[in-house]
Amino acid sequence: MIVTSVLTVFLFSSGAAVNLTLVTPEKAIKLAANDFFRHQLGKDGKGLTVVKEMLAGCGAGMCQVIITTPMEMLKIQLQDAGRLAAQQQKPGMMSPTKMVATNAMLSRSYNSGAAVSAPRAVSATQIARELLLTQGIQGLYRGLGATLMRDVPFSIVYFPLFANLNRLGQRGPTDSSPFYWAFLSGCVAGSTAAVVVNPCDVVKTRLQCLNKGSNEETYKGIMDCVTKIFQKEGPSAFLKGAGCRALVIAPLFGIAQVMYFVGVGEYVMDNTPLRLLLA
Repeated sequence: MIVTSVLTVFLFSSGAAVNLTLVTPEKAIKLAANDFFRHQLGKDGKGLTVVKEMLAGCGAGMCQVIITTPMEMLKIQLQDAGRLAAQQQKPGMMSPTKMVATNAMLSRSYNSGAAVSAPRAVSATQIARELLLTQGIQGLYRGLGATLMRDVPFSIVYFPLFANLNRLGQRGPTDSSPFYWAFLSGCVAGSTAAVVVNPCDVVKTRLQCLNKGSNEETYKGIMDCVTKIFQKEGPSAFLKGAGCRALVIAPLFGIAQVMYFVGVGEYVMDNTPLRLLLA
């Protein structure tokens, strides 16, 4: 019972430290880049159309993958370590000798033969170091195409939707919306965009999973992954985890937008080299 509890905590908390470390710069890049592109596209004085807002979101999504791709890669490997370690402890599950270890360091960490009382901890630093040594910088950016395929559409949906929802809370053309309205707008826009791009997130996660069980599918690329998921699991597989993802993304973007709109964004724009670009 104790071992099961430890494994459960390990499985569900794996990757949390990576998120906590990298989510701040990731959101900062996304929000600042969107403001930058909106400013550039609105220089003609005609205001921003929905198309221009979507283009600004597209630019923001392309900028953020600098952080999100390695962040997602490390998070998925940590979660996989917990998942496979938990499978080792369950009767009737595949034995450690049947596991396919595509990463030697991770294999040594949680697939070392006989079952143990608790999984050995695998840190994000260990995984990053091993990937850099064995595969170079491209190891951390495995799944870059799939990450772009998720983050760019997300930003294209999110930013215009947020801007228009947030505008509904303004009492006048020059007034700002209340902070609670910015929070609610961020929650609604974030959860909506998360559900819309969930199929892309499923594909990205499958591609970035380095360690497979003996009965788990391997993929050669984005199209191969999409085809195999559709054929073997059906269309509903692309919506797996959509509800949980929406619940996580909603408050995350609500809080981020509130912090950004109370003055953080203006401070960054006015006190960093970005102000030279905006001039």
